[in-house]
Amino acid sequence: MTCEADKISYRNIFACLCLAIALVTILLSSVSAENWPGWRGPRGDGTSLEKNVPVRWSRTQNIVWKVPVPGKGHASPIVWGSRIFVVTALQEQKQRLLLCLDRISGKVLWQRVALEAPLERINSLNSYASSTPVTDGQNVYVSFLDRDKMFVAAYDFDGNKVWEVRPGVFSSIHGYCSSPVLWKDKVIVNGDHDGPAYIVALDRTTGETIWKTPRPNRTRSYCAPIIRHIDGRNQMILSGSKCVASYDPDTGRQHWIVDGPTEQFVASLVYNGELLFMTCGFPKLFMQAIRPDGRGNVTTTHVLWQKERDCAYVPSPIVSGPYFLVVSDSGAATCLKAKTGESLWRQRLGVRHSASLVTANGLVYFLSDRGVMTIVKPGPQFEIVARNELGEDTRASPAISNGQMFLRGVKHLYCIGTGSR
Repeated sequence: MTCEADKISYRNIFACLCLAIALVTILLSSVSAENWPGWRGPRGDGTSLEKNVPVRWSRTQNIVWKVPVPGKGHASPIVWGSRIFVVTALQEQKQRLLLCLDRISGKVLWQRVALEAPLERINSLNSYASSTPVTDGQNVYVSFLDRDKMFVAAYDFDGNKVWEVRPGVFSSIHGYCSSPVLWKDKVIVNGDHDGPAYIVALDRTTGETIWKTPRPNRTRSYCAPIIRHIDGRNQMILSGSKCVASYDPDTGRQHWIVDGPTEQFVASLVYNGELLFMTCGFPKLFMQAIRPDGRGNVTTTHVLWQKERDCAYVPSPIVSGPYFLVVSDSGAATCLKAKTGESLWRQRLGVRHSASLVTANGLVYFLSDRGVMTIVKPGPQFEIVARNELGEDTRASPAISNGQMFLRGVKHLYCIGTGSR
């Protein structure tokens, strides 16, 4: 009896240990997992802290699911928990849609017509649904162009419209692309355009305008700001309107400004904890590293280095440790020392690139318009880790969440991973 009782006791202890290990594993997995709530992810800079993001896939390998997306749009998908949100445009119906999908299966849970309005004039590389939405886990905020006005709306996770507003005029021969960002109780949208340009903060609950700050030059640009606490101040920094400038996201007041170096900007800035990095633009291409501790006009004092070769106009760059990486629109990838701007290597990856760079697993992901993902280990020498073909053209930037990568093709949304999560 004693031996049998001891066996039962040991079995119970073993079962408890197995349960504890499983719970710890689940807990650690949930801690390391991140949502991808808006343009360029949780920090707005393309970085993922997850370590188990897929590195290899093909048209059949590691494709968890593939679902058709109606219409056309270049906006990135966003992910919060078990939900994926994506916007698209049905051109014949002149409708802009918000879709909610189940992250596990890819099933469309609901779709809403956010806006029905005449189609604006656009550049051939743009779409009528290019602005990536953003979510705070309760509502989803979308932005489109309604004739000559910026349109912003909020929906809850059940697809109910909470509010819609038109906070300012907007005019550009290239069309519209202003991805909203969140700060405290505010939804902030960049209104750089060929007219009385501005940046505006809306109340998340009501859509009412909290502040609206004029931009210095009446010139179209398409950059979402990043927000960081730098030099003892909250700084909302963006390029565009013939400048790079920092504002207080609480009030809209300007901290500092760097003039130029060119007219039009598309790529978002990145920050490595010490320096800001930008790449642009039109009519001339530039890359710059900027010290973000200035006051007033710091054009002649705070630009640490500047390059005029192998810059990107559309794809946003990435910082990874001591390295700054960028891919030109024509597909030339460059790795530089972030502190000095010294070019370490340059490698042509192939055809045109529109998608912005992302980093995870200590690797940098370059997605071409042909749907080819080149994965590179940043460092002093060019080192390809993998090269994956999706089998479908792509324009949107990748999203990463809970060990999976979400890629939007021109016709489908793909979930890439090693299994369901």
